[in-house]
Amino acid sequence: MSTVAPNLKYSAEHEWLAAGDPATVGITAVAAEALGDIVYVSLPEVGDTVTAGATCGEVESTKSVSDLYAPVTGEVIAINQAVLDDPALVNGDPYGAGWLFTVAVTAEGPLLSPEEYAAANGVTAP
Repeated sequence: MSTVAPNLKYSAEHEWLAAGDPATVGITAVAAEALGDIVYVSLPEVGDTVTAGATCGEVESTKSVSDLYAPVTGEVIAINQAVLDDPALVNGDPYGAGWLFTVAVTAEGPLLSPEEYAAANGVTAP
């Protein structure tokens, strides 16, 4: 069963955001479970500017290819090279080792609380 982490914010497109300076971005357990075995991840480059709500990469699984949407606007500070080398990390630990990239945030997009995200996706709230 999919989990929702209590300390994060969520986009309607299934990305999570851990506040900080920089903030960390990943995809949710709900998305990872729906995608199945993730085999390829494309991320923005360090130094790129991402825009909240715009596509900034993609996640490919054995089932489909899904766009990755930026939950915030800002400059990409770091990417998780371990996920590029082993995309299955996203399936195994989406809220930990499977993080995708960090951003120096200048603006947040529309984000959901853990409870709102859980309710919208039919999973148990934290």
